[in-house]
Amino acid sequence: MMTKISEKKIIDFIKKHHVMTIATSVDNKPWCCNCFYAFDKEKTCLIFSSDLKTRHAQEAVINKQVAGSIVLETKIIGKIQGIQFSGNMFIPENEMLAEANSLYFKTFPFALLKDTFLWQLDIEYIKFTDNSLGFGKKIIWEKPLSL
Repeated sequence: MMTKISEKKIIDFIKKHHVMTIATSVDNKPWCCNCFYAFDKEKTCLIFSSDLKTRHAQEAVINKQVAGSIVLETKIIGKIQGIQFSGNMFIPENEMLAEANSLYFKTFPFALLKDTFLWQLDIEYIKFTDNSLGFGKKIIWEKPLSL
């Protein structure tokens, strides 16, 4: 069962970082890319920019289910931390787009200087590995089911 402390550890980790890897798949052909992201804690989603012409964007239009990771790069075993996640990637519209723009440009003001096409990735599942809590310690988070 997820505790508030466990949930806070995951949120704090995501907020400390700004680059994620996203994996898409169409016709059983996987692809991955790296993107800067802004984290919306209230919606448990990641906002990022990617041109529609990219392979991962084109694939997400066909198959919105994606997976990804955010990691701390270290060679020290006791400091290894990272999350693996899955969720749905889509183009936000209307009010969602306005909120995404606000968050993304607050996080990355330099992005105002270029054409930016925003995406939203609603996270549904997270596995957080945190060796600072003990070797191989895993914390699992799943989005509560809507009734």
